[in-house]
Amino acid sequence: MRINREILTGYLLEDTERGDLTSDVVVPDIDSYAEIVSKDDGIICGLEETAFLFGYAGAKVVLTASDGERVSAGRKLMEIRGKAKAVLLVERTALNIIGRMSGIATKTDIIVRKARSVNPKIRIAGTRKTSPGARAIDKKAIVAGGGDPHRYDLSDAFLIKDNHLAVCPAADAIRKAKEYSAYKKIEIEAESPADALADAKAGADIIMLDNMTPEKVSAALGLITDAGLRGRVCIEISGGIDAKNFEDYAALDIDVISMGALTHSVRNFDVSLDMKPGVKNFTVKI
Repeated sequence: MRINREILTGYLLEDTERGDLTSDVVVPDIDSYAEIVSKDDGIICGLEETAFLFGYAGAKVVLTASDGERVSAGRKLMEIRGKAKAVLLVERTALNIIGRMSGIATKTDIIVRKARSVNPKIRIAGTRKTSPGARAIDKKAIVAGGGDPHRYDLSDAFLIKDNHLAVCPAADAIRKAKEYSAYKKIEIEAESPADALADAKAGADIIMLDNMTPEKVSAALGLITDAGLRGRVCIEISGGIDAKNFEDYAALDIDVISMGALTHSVRNFDVSLDMKPGVKNFTVKI
């Protein structure tokens, strides 16, 4: 999953549009060597994007870890050589990207592994609850952690939600979507077991059981199974699901749990960049 380079340079421009006052004034025009090191344990992500930004600023990079790799605190992730001003120009943007993406990847990995210990077939998906401007890196980080990115934007698939249903009945909405395209999946939000059954009968491909308790999810599954429709629909649950209760849901006969919490309340992964005066050459560990 390659991120548009204009998005990445936009992150850098946000921090450098008027230059780097401190480095421009006090840092001499000298060659430098630096390392980025993990200070946390988890799934690392964002190294590819960060390497691009250092290269964009004129520095040379050697990666000593790979995106999606499990790392421990103290692990060297990247070696950077270039003008000191160039390295310092990118430093904070680079650490922000790695910190956010690795935090999302690590959180996703923890939830995926716990959920699959209960239900091996289940998928953990993100949502569009991403920070402004950060959707591309957030979605890539979810994938690095073993999750499903879900829809990237509103054009990816039909997702008929409560506010759509407020102005168009469910059966009509599903019919219109089917008439429009035979290739786009049709997902619809259901707020009760009876709604879920009606949506399955109307031909929805994916039924999102929204803000239902585990008991109501079980009831919906029972109705759909009894009607002989379970094999024709994907069952997704969403709403009010977090790290404390997702295992209760994962134990049910469902296919997907989508969680905004993967991205909207992530804890940054701790990484640091350390300048190494006097070091002239790369010393990459193979």
